[in-house]
Amino acid sequence: MSSAGDAIRGAAARLAATSDTARLDAEILMAHALRCSRSDMLLRRMPDPSPAKFERLVERRLGHEPVAYIIGVQEFFGREFRVDREVLIPRPDSETAIEAALDVLGDRRSGEIVDLGTGSGALLLTLLAERPGFTGIGLDRSEGALRVARDNAERLGLAARARFHRTDWTMPGPHGDAWYTALPLADLVIANPPYVEADADLAPDVREHEPAGALFAGADGLDDYRIIIPALRAMLIEGGAAVLEIGARQGDEVTGLAQAAGFAVEIRNDLAARPRAVILS
Repeated sequence: MSSAGDAIRGAAARLAATSDTARLDAEILMAHALRCSRSDMLLRRMPDPSPAKFERLVERRLGHEPVAYIIGVQEFFGREFRVDREVLIPRPDSETAIEAALDVLGDRRSGEIVDLGTGSGALLLTLLAERPGFTGIGLDRSEGALRVARDNAERLGLAARARFHRTDWTMPGPHGDAWYTALPLADLVIANPPYVEADADLAPDVREHEPAGALFAGADGLDDYRIIIPALRAMLIEGGAAVLEIGARQGDEVTGLAQAAGFAVEIRNDLAARPRAVILS
């Protein structure tokens, strides 16, 4: 049997056909098989032989299953979040929305945050961790996603300040009223709604494994913005603001929807200089 180091090299060569980060993937999977961090693994002598579990993990990655789903966690803004196939995997691009939201909150010491389409809870829980005086509520139409979000709140010690509720903004409220009627007024609304066009050509990792309901939003990818943006005024306190993540080519369209609803708009770019979030105030 091969050593762990040899197994990593062999796996990286096999994964190169399906992953742009083949060596990194192999190292993360080996660390998971060894039940240690990747940094600890790289700093110590790797065991001989390689753990049998490693090959099973590699086979899953060769089937385009994302590494985060295989190991069950994903780092975001310096914290580790549990993920499974009920939720989108938090991505570095979404840190642009976090940074914009923190700028919006400024030096406020307390208040309420509403997270639309909370998924794993990564956006809401990151903001609550960064702003200890705030409370928040995360909404999602998926009960499976809400279970993941609640678990992450517990793991991060934030359960006392985070509530999670099942809500579908494409449907009326339980009494025939607006879907947002029962929500507290918010200092900040943050959302990473579905924004992918229905016929978009996605990588197999995304198309075959991540939840379609959290990805697709009609022919032009704007269906959810058309529902959310007109509702925001009724959801915010006076002087409140919203931060919405957007697709890299959606800045003009979302700006137009927001301006039609009476908002001033600021676009924030991600590290690749692509539009990634809008601030509506």
